[in-house]
Amino acid sequence: MRPNKFLQLLKTRGPLSAKAIAEELGITSEGARQQLVRLLEEGFVKFMPSSKGVGRPVQVYELTEQGNASFPNSHAALTVQILDTIKEQLGEQALDTVIASREADTVKRYKAILKDCHDLESLINGYASIRTSEGYMAEFRKEKEGEFLLFEHNCPIGAAASSCKHFCQSDMRILQQILGPNMIVERMDHIASGKNQCTYRITSLVCQD
Repeated sequence: MRPNKFLQLLKTRGPLSAKAIAEELGITSEGARQQLVRLLEEGFVKFMPSSKGVGRPVQVYELTEQGNASFPNSHAALTVQILDTIKEQLGEQALDTVIASREADTVKRYKAILKDCHDLESLINGYASIRTSEGYMAEFRKEKEGEFLLFEHNCPIGAAASSCKHFCQSDMRILQQILGPNMIVERMDHIASGKNQCTYRITSLVCQD
């Protein structure tokens, strides 16, 4: 199944009530519930009670494992098999070499695409656009001058990242190299740790002075 607008909304916004989904999509609450019932029956979403303060708990919906699997995963099983073969046959050092080569090629490619981005916001916007085109469903938000949050709602290399944590470390280094030495990059949320998204706080050292 190709991800539809309901699944995409739950992927990018996390658990939501039928009412919140209806408001986001500009449809009636009843229309949203009908679609959610279908997705429940097909196994793409599940619901759970969410208690916020006093009053009756609100029923919210979130993606199941099957729902998450409907998003790009870059041929997960084959990727993991290749990584395991490299580790078993050639050792950890060979795998590190492969990851380092991928990292260098990625940085070079990204920099070529972003060469005309001359300020921080346009650079982050361009980076998010590249990552979205690669299946990461990235977006960013400016918090204040010199500080941004970057979100990646999907990990198309999730299986590889789970098999080898070095991929996640490499992605951090890629982002740092793209932004340059005057930026601090902190990962706040991590899909590989069970979160709904990877969240990065980007802070300019220049603006802190």
